[in-house]
Amino acid sequence: MIQLGLSRITSLLAHAQPLPWRAIHVAGTNGKGSICAYISALLHQKSIRCGRFTSPHLVDRWDCITIDEQPVAERVFREVEDAVLQRNEDENIGASEFELLTATAFEVFARENVEVGVVEVGMGGGGDATNVLQNPLVAVISNIGYDHQAFLGDSIAEIAAHKAGILKPGVPVVVDATNNESALSVIRATAAAVHARSVQRCGGPTSTPAAVSALGLEPQQTTNLAIAVRAVGLALAQLRPSFDTSLDPARPASDNGLEHLLPALKTLQFPGRQQSISIAPLTARTEPVLLDGAHNADSAAALAVYVDTHLRHPPRPIVWLIAATAGKDVDAIFARLVHPGDRVVATRFGPVDGMPWVRAAETEVLVKAVAKAAGVEAEGVQDLRKALRLASDWATDGPLVVAGSLYLVGDLLRLLREAESAGEEGREQRTG
Repeated sequence: MIQLGLSRITSLLAHAQPLPWRAIHVAGTNGKGSICAYISALLHQKSIRCGRFTSPHLVDRWDCITIDEQPVAERVFREVEDAVLQRNEDENIGASEFELLTATAFEVFARENVEVGVVEVGMGGGGDATNVLQNPLVAVISNIGYDHQAFLGDSIAEIAAHKAGILKPGVPVVVDATNNESALSVIRATAAAVHARSVQRCGGPTSTPAAVSALGLEPQQTTNLAIAVRAVGLALAQLRPSFDTSLDPARPASDNGLEHLLPALKTLQFPGRQQSISIAPLTARTEPVLLDGAHNADSAAALAVYVDTHLRHPPRPIVWLIAATAGKDVDAIFARLVHPGDRVVATRFGPVDGMPWVRAAETEVLVKAVAKAAGVEAEGVQDLRKALRLASDWATDGPLVVAGSLYLVGDLLRLLREAESAGEEGREQRTG
């Protein structure tokens, strides 16, 4: 169950205050995970011991927590989680699953002696468990779109007000300049009300450093990296005053001494986000498959630009393997992705470890949404293995895209890991 509010997480972490590490806090609707990944990668390259907490997890429940760019060891995660669960029971706190996970992540950071924790908001901002952070180095707000309207409101302004709830007195703010004016207005007003140190718009046509643009990334990733560079520059000015203390907002972020680090980020691969993989261990297909966890209209639009640019030329249909979380606006998602002439297999993801409230949309719902959005007749297949084989058969050597949910991507990656592990065991037995 989703429970907003800070009383339970405050109780869970009361013994650990103040936290012994500083934070970069990232809210928004789209691009949060990529921004967090870019920030932690830059900090790691600057030899700052860094933790990252994003959600949801992808393959294993603990992979949402990284230390110096590596998932935390399962043993460490479970030891800390057990202590948090015991405290929740002993003190009768009644924390939600996400609050327990957040407390676990924050205590893992302390145990692992990180200097900076890059923390992604789970949902919203002000009432999110991660907002227990009191004195972050920087607050970041990415692109704001429609998602979780039942909790956050039906207008961009209402949603932005929740996201801006992470702003704190004296803390600099970096905001995605591509946000519409209603969101930016709310963020500016909130920043003034709480006496945030500054609001720096970044990532638009006039606020992306040339060194970032020169990398030739996809448009949204260019924006996300520009935001990350600016946030890291602001953080380093506080952590390492000798690094750069001027940080004039009018200067390009690339002037903050990070330019030489940027080329290494060009090949940074985000699991489940425009990720190209082989599914040969599961099917007869040898061509790569594109995975993307696009789960709302805005992220679907970004994926559509990538697919239309890289996979539809020369003109050819796309085979889609799709699933979605129950309650998502699948009409809006599929209207952006599916074209007449495409073929679609609709499937379901399984139970999500540690997130019992998440349910997959029924395949019948998805089939109807695809027909409504693009006039395409989809095939519903409940079992993911069978759905993957059918989609592969349909695609032959043409493009195949798996999309609609990070939970679907996670299920597919787990299947691949199991198949690869079984293949390794078989080879060892044959050669043993």
